[in-house]
Amino acid sequence: MQENHFGPDVAARYDDDSAAMSTPEALAPVLDRLEELAAEGPALELAIGTGRVGLPLAARGVPVTGIELSAAMVDRLRAKPGGAELPVTIGDMATTAVAGTFSLVYLVFNTIVNLTSQDAQVACFENAAAHLKPGGCFVIEVNVPQLRRLTPGDRLVPIGLEKGYWGLDEYDVVRQGMVSHHLIATENGIRYKSVPFRYVWPSELDLMARLAGLRLH
Repeated sequence: MQENHFGPDVAARYDDDSAAMSTPEALAPVLDRLEELAAEGPALELAIGTGRVGLPLAARGVPVTGIELSAAMVDRLRAKPGGAELPVTIGDMATTAVAGTFSLVYLVFNTIVNLTSQDAQVACFENAAAHLKPGGCFVIEVNVPQLRRLTPGDRLVPIGLEKGYWGLDEYDVVRQGMVSHHLIATENGIRYKSVPFRYVWPSELDLMARLAGLRLH
């Protein structure tokens, strides 16, 4: 079972923290591409969160269903316009099944790396494939690991340094592990949060897709 790092405290701040990537200008090309790939069919979003992508995609007329591990994130989704009507199942994106098949299954914003073992990531691909109609698409958005920024013998890469915030990624290059460390200045002192990930390479994702019976489009 995937560990839930998105409890009520994170869910309460999530939309504010992701505001820059939730603007109409930032979302438009994402929604255009997903709507095109859905081809007037239904879509399934793995780790739908607070509905940053799922709700505006549904507003375009694409029937969207979601799977989400965090009930707190779903509560935020439900409070938004259209959120009460969008079907969401609480569960792990690697193993949770929902009724029906879909023209499009998608997983955005690096969320595959929240699954911290290779077996769980492979299972996620298999779960996506099991929900697809023949000819359907699985879309996955993930960054490329920044290992070239590591100096020999080092394991830390700064990811943010601004007023009131300091961020570091800590790499374990043998296990493909990464822990993101976040320190945020608040009225009550410094708030610290760390989240573990397992980073993946594009070629590894292609192989996971092949294991799930998919092919690169």
